[in-house]
Amino acid sequence: MSPYDADQDHRLDPRVRVFVKSFQFGTVARPDVVSRQELLDEAQSPEGVARYQMMKQALDAADVEDIAPKRGLRVDHYSLTSSPDGNTINMQFIRPDDGAIYACLYYIHGGGMRTMSCFDGNYRAWGRILAAKGLAVAMVDFRNSIEPSSVPEVAPYPAGLNDCVSGFHWVRENAQMLGVDPDQMVIAGESGGGNLSIATTMKLVKEGNGDLVKGLYALCPYIAGDWPLPENPSSIENEGILLALHNNHGAMAYGVEAHAARDPMAWPGFASEADVAGFPPTMISVNECDPLRDEGVNFYRLLRRAGVTAQCRQVMGTCHGTEIFPSVAPDISHTTARDIKGWVETCCQLSR
Repeated sequence: MSPYDADQDHRLDPRVRVFVKSFQFGTVARPDVVSRQELLDEAQSPEGVARYQMMKQALDAADVEDIAPKRGLRVDHYSLTSSPDGNTINMQFIRPDDGAIYACLYYIHGGGMRTMSCFDGNYRAWGRILAAKGLAVAMVDFRNSIEPSSVPEVAPYPAGLNDCVSGFHWVRENAQMLGVDPDQMVIAGESGGGNLSIATTMKLVKEGNGDLVKGLYALCPYIAGDWPLPENPSSIENEGILLALHNNHGAMAYGVEAHAARDPMAWPGFASEADVAGFPPTMISVNECDPLRDEGVNFYRLLRRAGVTAQCRQVMGTCHGTEIFPSVAPDISHTTARDIKGWVETCCQLSR
């Protein structure tokens, strides 16, 4: 396969083309690894630390006041104890500063379940954009599998999933303090957070708590566990556009045992109709020029076969997760945020 050349990809919004050309952290084709430890050692090497700091600087640069104003919003930080490990995780909570009661969007950040933090600049901005639409936004900072979030511990599956489920229950238990309606909670997330938003919903459903989730909005979900796959043509045609996935790093980072067992809570792409039965109304949002596009579309089709109320939208001209980099194409970010707000309202109305 020839190296990807963004200048020759006329599907891309010109602003997104510039972004793809400048953001090269994940686009270099890399060979398989033999263990998760190899990925941990690489992340802790001088080169890995330098690459991580470069990424953090780029993410922080996305926090632009003109695009995501702070005015009229309140931002609070909380720490909570996760179950069953008893570890501490953090949460960023953003809402309109008016004392009203709001529906809650429980948002899970991306990064392939292995890196990034909801406190990174792009997520600070994205959270404010969402909250300004009239939502309380709870952003959970779970344990990553390779590089620390806002806590030093890293751990493979199911650590991150357990943290996300624990955070969801914490928000409900503290709804009065937070000023949210505990009966109007919708789970959302993008990329690895799209995986965890689906998995959190699946775990809550299987534990008999599915009625607590009024809806789900998964953006560009990272759920296949294997790339490329013939049933997902975008995993071939879009390889190298922001992401280079043709290796085993995803499975090794998150937990090769869960991948080998085809555990749908680790990789929802393995889910059957029975695994998603009982899901709340679900929106799947995909990006046209994303290697992950078709795994999201196929998950939507699985939901429909299972009788779940589901829709799927495709954002044309965009690469993976364009919306959560608000400085790239602010109008696209704001449009998707409005759609998320509309989906929250729809789901809460359907549940009455």
